[in-house]
Amino acid sequence: MRLGIIGLPQSGKTTLFNALTRGTQPTSPASGRIEVHTAVVDVPDPRVDRLSAMFKPKKTIYAKVTYADIAGLDGSAGKSGISGVLLNQLTQMDGLIHVVRCFEDDMVPHPQDTIDPIRDIATMDSEFILNDLIAVERKLERLTEERKKGAGRDKSIIERETTLFERFQAALSAETPLRDVDITAEEEKMLSGFGFLSRKPILIVLNLSEGQRPPEIPYAHQSSQIVALQARLEADIAQLPPDEAQVFLAEYGIEEPSLNRMIRLSYDLLGLQSFFTVGPDEVRAWTVQRGATAPEAAGVIHTDLQKGFIRAEVAAYDDLITLGGLNEAKTHGRLRLEGKEYIVKDGDILNIRFNL
Repeated sequence: MRLGIIGLPQSGKTTLFNALTRGTQPTSPASGRIEVHTAVVDVPDPRVDRLSAMFKPKKTIYAKVTYADIAGLDGSAGKSGISGVLLNQLTQMDGLIHVVRCFEDDMVPHPQDTIDPIRDIATMDSEFILNDLIAVERKLERLTEERKKGAGRDKSIIERETTLFERFQAALSAETPLRDVDITAEEEKMLSGFGFLSRKPILIVLNLSEGQRPPEIPYAHQSSQIVALQARLEADIAQLPPDEAQVFLAEYGIEEPSLNRMIRLSYDLLGLQSFFTVGPDEVRAWTVQRGATAPEAAGVIHTDLQKGFIRAEVAAYDDLITLGGLNEAKTHGRLRLEGKEYIVKDGDILNIRFNL
């Protein structure tokens, strides 16, 4: 899972990146400079900790998430759209975290001179919508040329693509992000190779000052959520030893570190879930899409397991914890065999039976 952290200059996106990754990247890169910092971090999951305590493995491996702090967006791409290295970085992301400045600080001036989170959200949305509109109109021009030539691909395919991209054009022209356009599974296949920015799931982070109440932000779009936090405070806490961090969290009334909260919201936004493999050698968390079948989950572990999939031994996490282990789960009939049609659930413990 790759999540790009974006925002206007001086919004606090690098501060949030440092909080999430427990890093110390400089927080004031040159204005307009295309600069990307990345970090791979463990997904904190108390279920992994409980399973590790139960099985006492040689290794414990958490699921991973990659964060990218992407500088260079300032709302000024204009009619030419976003291009080059910056566009390439953005299109590679599975989702976006848009940091929106709500805090006042005379020492850190806002590029627009005033603090207006609704304006800043609209600025970023408009830049993505314009960029997608440029790409859609170029695609429609190519489809028109294909129809004129009358050779090459099947005409029905060209017509279906034209219909889809005309729908996209209408939505974008009405300043509607492509996240709000419902498409079929067949239409989804037509979008291979297109990294439309306004289709990407987005988590809007309202970056508050200490003690500030989050403003009301109307944002009724699909595949989007809003969360408020104090990035500076949580970045400072992230640098503390775990025991001291817990004291600070309690003192400031923060229920959990931003990392934990952001991961959970990101998982939900991207439609992801975790399953586990357990044993004396290793306890490990794996990430799959919600709705994934047992063979697809097996393929996340190794492609050979998916190719040679026979059955999956499955136990629910809650059952395993309640009963005390795999043998106990089997004795009580809570360890079962599932076939290729089984839909993996969040927290499933899987053991894949396969043959090559």
